[in-house]
Amino acid sequence: MSKYKVDICGINTSLLKPLTNEENYQLFIKMKNGDPFAREDLIKGNLKLVLSILKKYNNKVDNLDDLFQVGCLGLVKAIDNFDLSYNVTLSTYACPLIIGEMKRYIRDNISLRISRSVKDLAHKIIKLREELMTIDGKMPTDKELSEILGVSEYDIANALTSLKEPVSMYEPIYNDGGDTIYLYDQLSSPKDEYDKDLKLALEKAMEKLKVRELQILRDRFLIGKTQMEIASELGISQAQISRIEKSAITNIKKLIK
Repeated sequence: MSKYKVDICGINTSLLKPLTNEENYQLFIKMKNGDPFAREDLIKGNLKLVLSILKKYNNKVDNLDDLFQVGCLGLVKAIDNFDLSYNVTLSTYACPLIIGEMKRYIRDNISLRISRSVKDLAHKIIKLREELMTIDGKMPTDKELSEILGVSEYDIANALTSLKEPVSMYEPIYNDGGDTIYLYDQLSSPKDEYDKDLKLALEKAMEKLKVRELQILRDRFLIGKTQMEIASELGISQAQISRIEKSAITNIKKLIK
């Protein structure tokens, strides 16, 4: 806790006592039966969940108090919408809602100007995705979202990407145990364009990739999907996507040497 404020929004977080799953369960029973204090006890007893998530975003905003309050809104939403029939713990259900509120707050306060129409579409996508996840219990694909909203998959990816935070040119994007590849290494320049031989070698190398490798590279670096989104669409784990992606990049490097 040394790196984080002990007192947030007038609350001494070091004194917060988290509730156990059983205590949460009993309080939900009481709330369902009309106990006027059960809801407040649930909120107070789960504030440390908000605090644990807050630590991940402490370097994203200047005012932790505001972000903490936003996270508390997500917690309240989770408690008000939670149902014991979901057969999951409150923390499992609440974390995505708390994170969603925090990310939305951070996105709305970034310095870059984003087209209102693109921003509105992104918020519609996020809201729809959360609703479908609540109903179906799984992440909807970009194709499903595009069909419901009547826009292309590219528009879906573009809208979500536009709300991501700016990344430093010196952000490391790949490391295979040797030299690190930074973002600026991938930026083109009129003075430093790829020559025709290298372009041809790259095209030939990609032709030799497996279908799934090629699909993942296109989804990741052309459409801009996250590994989690691709994993959900293909029905495999994010770790498998990461391994396939790294293997494909390694194979391309070998083929163009």
